Amino acid sequence: MFKSKRTTDIAITLLSIIAIFFLWNSIVLYPLKILVVFFHESSHAIATLLTGGKIISFEMAAQAGGQVISSGGNRFITLSSGYLGSMLWGVTIFSVAVATNVDRFMMALLGSLLIITSFLFSSNSFAILFGIIMGIAMLLSAKFLSMNINDSLLRIIGLTSMLYVPLDIYSDTIARSHLRSDAFMLAQEFGGTTIIWGSVWLFASILLIVLCFRWLFKTKK
Repeated sequence: MFKSKRTTDIAITLLSIIAIFFLWNSIVLYPLKILVVFFHESSHAIATLLTGGKIISFEMAAQAGGQVISSGGNRFITLSSGYLGSMLWGVTIFSVAVATNVDRFMMALLGSLLIITSFLFSSNSFAILFGIIMGIAMLLSAKFLSMNINDSLLRIIGLTSMLYVPLDIYSDTIARSHLRSDAFMLAQEFGGTTIIWGSVWLFASILLIVLCFRWLFKTKK
């Protein structure tokens, strides 16, 4: 029974990755890419608050960009939390979908967090509207759709975040290291180079993905 479920989970994951790959530049994945940006900026905001800082503005753009302006807090942690934080969001969501039966609860929790974050932190209309609309959609999914459908949606959300993060890290910090990215600011304030910090985050994100898959799909002893 376990091997059968394990094989099914692996097959579903591979098919989902293939689908995400072919739909990467389509309008279908656009909302999910914006959601990953939301995870990224939310991670900055959460890290700022947890280290004693204050959120000045929380903005997102329709072009899949965003920024959090803050004061105080631990700069090393807040700058490092964006990419790695959104990776942890993806790993957590995907792991919950694969390893548990609380899919509807997880979907409702995500929807609630998006709405609350939008009201508490968002500074521009796009961020507010996206958070509220996506949050309501998640609450409706949790309420009216089956556990299997919520499970599939959570897997797609988690996988999209997990795949998007290393690609975004490479694009922003290695391929275009001249951009004023999180890694660029980290290099300015703590030394090193944008490419070095980007490479560290890229390695960490890929390692998290590998460990996640190994843990979820390992053979039961």
